[in-house]
Amino acid sequence: MPYIPHTEEDVKEMLETIGVDSIDALFDEIPSSLRQVSLDGIPSGVSEMELGRLMQQRAAQDSYQLCFIGAGAYEHHIPAAVWDIATRGEFYTAYTPYQAEASQGSLQLIYEYQTMMANLMAMDVSNASLYDGASALAEAILMAVRIASSKKQKCRILMPHTLHPHYCAVAKTIVYQQNIELIDIPYHPTTGKLDLDQLNHFVHPETAALVIPQPNFFGVLEEVDFLTDWANEHHILSIGVVNPMAMALLKPPGLWGQEGVDIVCGEGQPLGIPLASGGPYYGFLCTKKKYVRQIPGRIVGRTTDIEGKPGYVLTLQAREQHIRRAKATSNICTNQGLMVTASAIYMSLMGPLGLRQVAALSHQHAVALKKSLLLIPGIEEVFTSPFFHEIVLRIRQPVNLLLAELAKRGIQGGYALKDKFPELDDCLLLCATETKTRDDISLLAHYCRNLLEGRKLACYV
Repeated sequence: MPYIPHTEEDVKEMLETIGVDSIDALFDEIPSSLRQVSLDGIPSGVSEMELGRLMQQRAAQDSYQLCFIGAGAYEHHIPAAVWDIATRGEFYTAYTPYQAEASQGSLQLIYEYQTMMANLMAMDVSNASLYDGASALAEAILMAVRIASSKKQKCRILMPHTLHPHYCAVAKTIVYQQNIELIDIPYHPTTGKLDLDQLNHFVHPETAALVIPQPNFFGVLEEVDFLTDWANEHHILSIGVVNPMAMALLKPPGLWGQEGVDIVCGEGQPLGIPLASGGPYYGFLCTKKKYVRQIPGRIVGRTTDIEGKPGYVLTLQAREQHIRRAKATSNICTNQGLMVTASAIYMSLMGPLGLRQVAALSHQHAVALKKSLLLIPGIEEVFTSPFFHEIVLRIRQPVNLLLAELAKRGIQGGYALKDKFPELDDCLLLCATETKTRDDISLLAHYCRNLLEGRKLACYV
């Protein structure tokens, strides 16, 4: 809200009404050891005018730069119509559609989104979104554990080391206290794929699921058919973590192997959501029909009224604020409704052919980027496997220095891998989408060549 409306008298009256002496008393169930008693890192309050000026200064820091960073957040062209429609009052300020008779427009849009997402993934059912891709993976793990809990007291989840490190961190935070062990599966140093030769070493009676990224964090395409069938043969569930844009070009997870994956999740940001300095995003989750009652979040269904007219309603919504309470399948299933609205409009405008063209162009530009940079002395290929639109290159110079110098020239040159993958301390993850032109790639290559050769940079047009 733009301002805080409660006066000291208002607060005093409310506390007296509920019979509490102070606001602090409302939180007396929180142990003192867990309370934040010091705010040394928080600056003192400022006036509205000062705050407005500070935010203008901060906004000015977000100047446009040519971006070759991917790493889970991707720059795609978004038709103007997407957000012109999404920000109409009917969608922009719509509340959660609990009253179906007053929310048919919102419910129909969510239903259409679910239908398109289920088709894109070749799965039976899609929910109406989760907080983001990382929490969607955590929810998929919890869902798999619920499905397998009848036969396993303690559950192990096989997590490839090639998963997005933020996804791994979020999943660990959410599930580690629930008797769930996350087992790190190594990747092959040459291919960048999950090391299939070592996979059988991790077979265990307590294993509940195998997580399969496609593409993985390095942009490499995994052997998804083999991995899905391997999981099925060992009577464990399979969880796909996918880039939805890639699924317009690659085999969708519902068709992996002989029977397809059991659960698929990921980040919906590539589908019409701008980078926007870091969010908000949303997570998607799809599954087979036989597991629909274990899916977190809510599902919109299509029905007919007594006059035979189509109508839309919330069908499965096993959330904590509903009647199931403690038996709810999720406690963090915030519906990123506005983001889903934008994605539904984006997918409707693009259509299957448009999405496929965007994915194909992204791959083509990544191939051109790789070829251009590999011509520069001091830059080498790291992995030999096929990729989608991200590549890992080894730089024979300090990577952070190169990135800093590129940033001075208006280019975000990629993601340094050394912090999350120490074994790749001299490596850079770069991404190209349909938004990157031949001139963009040439500009990056020009600056990289000059920087790595130690020449003084000349003006480049």
